Amino acid sequence: MLIPIILAVITVLSVVLALKKKRPIFFALPIIALFAVTLTKIIMVPMPFWETVQFIFDLRG
Repeated sequence: MLIPIILAVITVLSVVLALKKKRPIFFALPIIALFAVTLTKIIMVPMPFWETVQFIFDLRG
C-alpha cells in the first residue's frame, strides 16, 4: 500500500512543480517513477532478468 501512496505524492508534487515553474519536464517524473518501481519488482524475481520479462509477456497470449 505504500508504493501507490508514494506514486500519488510524486504525481501531485510533479504537477504542482510543473505548473509553478512552467516546465513540462516535471510531467515525466511520475512515468519515470512508475518505470523504476516496475523494474525494481522485476529484478526482485529470483529468475534471470530476461526469462522473467519473457514470462510476463507470455502470460498475455
